[in-house]
Amino acid sequence: MGNLSAGAFLVALSGIVIVFIMLAVLCFMIPIISKVVQSVQKKPVRERVATSEQKPAPAAAPAVTAVSGDVALIDVDEKTAACIMAIVSHETGIPLSELIFKTIKAI
Repeated sequence: MGNLSAGAFLVALSGIVIVFIMLAVLCFMIPIISKVVQSVQKKPVRERVATSEQKPAPAAAPAVTAVSGDVALIDVDEKTAACIMAIVSHETGIPLSELIFKTIKAI
């Protein structure tokens, strides 16, 4: 029985040692592999400069025209209509000044 437990201890110890050796090897291999991959993915400096110079200018934003129109309210008071417009603006993320409401009707 004494030899069996000593043998089991040696097997467990050798397994733990092998695991730590492999972890140490991985600690050295990961930075090396990372540098190799980065060097393969890098563009030459001339290509980066050429592509940065060829970028087109951003398009001009469309002119916003102020539209002041009346909203047709059908069976809805102004307070409720204002709440509905505010909720639509909030839920869609579009500013209220960019939304155009033509009709608000109670269902």
